[in-house]
Amino acid sequence: MTAQDRNHGCRISDEWTYRGLRVLVMENDLLRVSILLDKGSDIFEFLYKPLDLDFMWVTPGGVRRQPWLDSYPDPVGPFLDYHEGGWQEVLPNGGRVCEHQGAHFGLHSEVWALPWRHQIVADGADSVSAKLWVRCNRTPFLLEKTLTLQRGEPALEISETVTNESEVELPLMWGHHPAFAPHFVDRHAVIRMPRCEVVSDANVDAASRFDPRQRFPWPIGKARDGREVDLSRLPGIGSGISDMLYLTELEEGWAQIDNSKLGVGFRMDFDLNVFRHCWLYMEFGGNQGFWAWGRQNTVCLEPFSSWPAILPNAAEQGTELRLGPRAHLDAWLRAGVVSL
Repeated sequence: MTAQDRNHGCRISDEWTYRGLRVLVMENDLLRVSILLDKGSDIFEFLYKPLDLDFMWVTPGGVRRQPWLDSYPDPVGPFLDYHEGGWQEVLPNGGRVCEHQGAHFGLHSEVWALPWRHQIVADGADSVSAKLWVRCNRTPFLLEKTLTLQRGEPALEISETVTNESEVELPLMWGHHPAFAPHFVDRHAVIRMPRCEVVSDANVDAASRFDPRQRFPWPIGKARDGREVDLSRLPGIGSGISDMLYLTELEEGWAQIDNSKLGVGFRMDFDLNVFRHCWLYMEFGGNQGFWAWGRQNTVCLEPFSSWPAILPNAAEQGTELRLGPRAHLDAWLRAGVVSL
């Protein structure tokens, strides 16, 4: 289907490029969502029109393509070198570099690094939809998803399917990695979660408030210095913290960040049968070395199938997903704006 020319209601267009990368733009009367087709189907803009509020974080480098050779390739992989912020899909490895069943994965590899194919499947004033799909390079996974906007609804609907195209059973991790902008996750912001347990990462940063593998009920935990920390209340820009946490044993499939000053929140409802946990990464100037250099102020609240980070660890913990030969798994997610 070819996109129609229309300047009202829902709209969709794949005739855009930004800094040399193909872009799909979807919008209705309340939202504009921009997707990098040539880089992982990353959502690099999630703009709420009534407030001119883009929820997505932008790194200092922003969107970049790679027209040069790396002087010294980073073993972590190119995720950090070309990370524009925004929202990535993560499959089949979440987290750091690892090797599993002979396949080597970089950070959050591998679908974020690949160009995706697409097709506009609905283009009307009341609703627009696009189907996007990609095949992994190092693993035999096919990931397909359909993105939809409805007139009058400040939410993006995502329905997706991962298929194992091989003849053997395979493990995987599957998640979504939205990073929120500092003007949204400032001191006026609060994280809301259903009842859950918090576990700190085994490799916490020196600027983390918590000890490795520390466990406590959401949201109150005891910091390294003995004081109580309310994780639901964000510490604010430049507060010097860097926390990596897993929210597990979720009673319901949703997560929300509210900002009382702006009068809106960002809510994600998701398929709890697949995205059984959330990862929570808070970085407010705590990481003074590579790659943040003290400039990073963001919160990542990430629906995820598995924990902890990296596929071998998730498999050891028993939280990985497993797909049999030629099997598939469906999931859904809805992300949007709520008024407070």
